[in-house]
Amino acid sequence: MSKECKTKCKDKKHRTSIGGQAVIEGVMMKGPQKLATAVRKPDGEIVVEEKPLGKVRKNWFFKIPIIRGCVNFFDSMITGVQSLMYSAKFFDVDDEGNQVEEEPGKFEKWLNKKLGSEKATSIVIYFSVVISLIFSVGLFIMLPAIIGDFLKNYIENKLILTATEGAVRIGIFLIYIALVSQMKDIKRVFMYHGAEHKSIHCYESGEELTVENVRKHSRLHPRCGTSFLLIVMVISIIVFFFIPNENMLIRLALRLALLPVVAGISYEIIKFAGRHDNWFTAIISAPGKWFQYITTKEPDDSQIEVAITSLKAVMPENAGEDKW
Repeated sequence: MSKECKTKCKDKKHRTSIGGQAVIEGVMMKGPQKLATAVRKPDGEIVVEEKPLGKVRKNWFFKIPIIRGCVNFFDSMITGVQSLMYSAKFFDVDDEGNQVEEEPGKFEKWLNKKLGSEKATSIVIYFSVVISLIFSVGLFIMLPAIIGDFLKNYIENKLILTATEGAVRIGIFLIYIALVSQMKDIKRVFMYHGAEHKSIHCYESGEELTVENVRKHSRLHPRCGTSFLLIVMVISIIVFFFIPNENMLIRLALRLALLPVVAGISYEIIKFAGRHDNWFTAIISAPGKWFQYITTKEPDDSQIEVAITSLKAVMPENAGEDKW
């Protein structure tokens, strides 16, 4: 088979827009119409929660390039927290392994009384997202900026200074993930992450979704959120270069304001890379795939089964509806 033919065959391979994330003893998948979270309970049973996607995703305005990336970024954070909270509730167990109801705190009781349990849960979820954003901004934006402000006394060239600060940001991110990956529970989450990728690969190849078929596929995927985060950090180096660096507070404020733009541009790059197989997209995808050797682990058959269950729940009825 010629090299040209191989390239064309690769381009004809189905690329799905279905994606997701690993949760506690489970996998969340997001399809074109709905979201599903499959979790293996302590007793071995697999439970699935399905939710229709909000109308925001179907609005034409939120399909505009760059804007859709910003929306997708924040939407992923919210749905991610929701799925994590859903999976966590199955693991409040006593010494005998029986599920127990955790007694709500005073603040949670007050929220339930004033707003009702459903609205109270939504507030907790949005609060968790805000806290996560504050932590991320502090660790990956403010800390590198403070280090960059210190280095400004020794590096006069703005391009070198911006690149150095970006390298510090990426370094902090890599160290953070490497440390977190040593936790026992996180290792299992990373195994489910690998199961998610394998099942997507199997589905895109057109094979039947069985444990045997899924197992043989790669745990690395070019359209993973890990790749997105690394591209965000690289794009931020380019965008932040155009921000004046005289005043520390103004610099921080402008960087925060431009974060949605950075996320939007990064999303479009991932979108482009996911639609093509060539040397350029291979270079774009390579760092993220290398990093997935840390954020994914080889799953066992029981974890693959959970990923398959979640994926099947969101697969569209009409072929091609989930085209990337």
